[in-house]
Parts: sequence; C-alpha cells; structure tokens
Amino acid sequence: MPTISLRGNEMPASPIRKLAPLSDAAKERGIKVYHLNIGQPDLPTPKEGLDAMRNIDRTILEYSPSDGYRSLREKLTTYYKKFNINLTPEDIIVTTGGSEAVLFAFLSCLNPGDEIIVPEPAYANYMAFAISAGAKIHTVATTIQEGFSLPKVEKFEELINEKTKGILICNPNNPTGYLYTRKEMNQIRDLVKKYDLFLFSDEVYREFIYTGSPYISACHLEGIENNVVLIDSVSKRYSECGIRIGALITKNKEVRDAVMKFCQARLSPPLIGQIIAEASIDAPQDYLRDTYDEYVERRKCLIDGLNKIPGVYSPIPMGAFYTVASLPVDDSDIFCAWCLSDFDYEGETVFMAPASGFYTTPGSGRNEVRIAYVLKKEDLTRALFVLQKALEVYPGRTNK
Repeated sequence: MPTISLRGNEMPASPIRKLAPLSDAAKERGIKVYHLNIGQPDLPTPKEGLDAMRNIDRTILEYSPSDGYRSLREKLTTYYKKFNINLTPEDIIVTTGGSEAVLFAFLSCLNPGDEIIVPEPAYANYMAFAISAGAKIHTVATTIQEGFSLPKVEKFEELINEKTKGILICNPNNPTGYLYTRKEMNQIRDLVKKYDLFLFSDEVYREFIYTGSPYISACHLEGIENNVVLIDSVSKRYSECGIRIGALITKNKEVRDAVMKFCQARLSPPLIGQIIAEASIDAPQDYLRDTYDEYVERRKCLIDGLNKIPGVYSPIPMGAFYTVASLPVDDSDIFCAWCLSDFDYEGETVFMAPASGFYTTPGSGRNEVRIAYVLKKEDLTRALFVLQKALEVYPGRTNK
C-alpha cells in the first residue's frame, strides 16, 4: 500500500477544528454546544455586500484576473488610506482568503529549509503553511503571566542564523488578542533591517483594537518598505469568512512577480466573493462602529466572567476577538474533548480550542485554551456558567 508524504505526516491538525466530530456527536445526542472555538463572527454581513450578491446580473460567471479585479484593488487603496497606508492597486494582489496570502508569501519568499521566527502562541495554520513550503518555524515564547507581550530582542537574535529569512507577526494577535506597541514594532523593524529579513505581518483584525494606543501597521515602519509582506482579509471585519477574499500587499515588485506566478497557477480568486467584498467597502461607518462596540461589550463580559471562575485566568486582550485563558486542568486537550464527549450541564456544553495547538514547544499551553468571543453576551454568559460547572466536576482538575 502506498504511503503518504512526509509533508502530509508533518501537517498539524487544526486545534480549532480537530474536535468537530465530538461536537457533531454531542449535537446528535441533543446537547446544545456553545461554539467558543472558532473565529466565525455571528454579526451580520454588511447589507451592501449582500445586496451586491443578490443583484448579480451576469450571463457568465467568468474567471477574474489572477491578481483580482482592478476595481476591487482600487477601492482597497481608499480603504487603506484611512489607516495611513498609502498603496497603489499594483501593490495589492487579491487572494483566496488571507490563508492563501500566507501560503503564497511563504512559497514566494522561502526556500525549502529556510527558517522564520514567530512569537508563540501563534495561529496554527502558519505552521501548516510553512510545512507546505518546506520551511521551518522557530518560535520565541510569550507568556500569559506577561500578557503575551513581545519577548526581548535578544530572544529573537538567539534564533537568527544564515537560514533565517523572516519574522512573522499577527497584529492584533490571534490567538491571544495582544496588540504590539509602537516600541515593540520599532524593535521588530530594527531586527528586520539589521539582518535584511522579510517581515510577514498578518493584520486582519485591525478594526478591533480596544486601547487608546494607535494602530501601528508594518506598512508604517520606515526603512523596510521592500521587506514587508502584509496579509489581509475581509473575513473578520465584514463577517464574510465564507466568500474567501484576502489580499497580499507588498511594495516589493520582485515578491509580487513571484506571487503572481502562483496566482496564475491557481487561475483566479473567487468571482462572487470579489463582487461582495468590493460592495462591502461601501458599508457605512455605523456598521463598523456598531460591530466594534458589540465586541467591546463581549470582551468585557467574557474576561470579567472568566476571571471570576476559581482557578481561571485571562489577561485582557487589546485587540481581535480572542483570548487565551489558563484553566485549572491537567491537560486542556483532554478537558476540551471531555466537555464534548462526557459532560453536559442541563443539556449544554462548551467547545473550546486547546491552546497546545497554537504552540510548537512541547508541553506549552497544556493548561490553556483559546476562546473566541463571537457569541452574543447572553450566550457568552451562559457558556461561562456551563464552563464553571464543567470545571467543578472534571476528574483532571488540578486544584480541587
């Protein structure tokens, strides 16, 4: 019998989705599952996007250009200008979600065996895309005790060698909700400049920043314009995960030319998705403000509620709509599975993502979970109550 590839063996299972079969089985038993595991917003997609979808008047659903429709790229330049990011349509390549942007960035910038440095915990699919490109991720640890702030520069420099080609950050961060300060971004800039590295910056959560500090994009950093590859997506800001529209943005023409070869090989990004995304950029300011205000309320509900549960701790996330919380359990992988397979309280249970899947260092995150606050406050409050009940009876609780 033929064997699968080494790459297939090394590819990690998604910590966000790997327990889905247990969740499905729980639902089949009639149990209500509160989904705290996945960053799927429950807020409505902008009316402008939905209207554009309903009013498509075409006789042919054709291929689009491999780099996406120019009209969408032009409109995106006006969107970025609001954040003091000055681009031309040529700087923007439309991709099939932010995920494809990460993959194509790696395939275009990294050779097999090359290394990139990523603060951990980190979005698990980064590891998967690095494996796909034959590259290796080295992580610098952040800690829940320090609120997941950026490690000291020396920690990065300890990992830099002749194979190091880049640094990858997510700002605001998935899974921790951490927001990098201007000082931290300047430290990253100096490292990138000193060692002539790529800076891959995933900034899909820029709309969701809950602090008075200004949003510092990698595109704001002076002197490394040709080193920056920015990753973006409409999935989160417009609640449009399913249309699969993202963007790869860089001033580096050599990188863009390489990325375009991969774009041409996959032909084109989704036609319908581009139509919806372009229309959604016209959503009124009220839409984004109401969405933002809702997440502020949910964040307060979740963090206050978590920190009231005995033995549970979460720092206050400053961006995105996630937090990583420590629980009084022996193993969060086992606990999260147990919640779905062996526990319910009054016919209800919770689905969380074990945080170990967001680390590459063995043993890290063993008592942590990532929680997405994408449910309305009433459901979050109830989910927290059910979580507390689960912790009270879990056989592997560590501080009974």
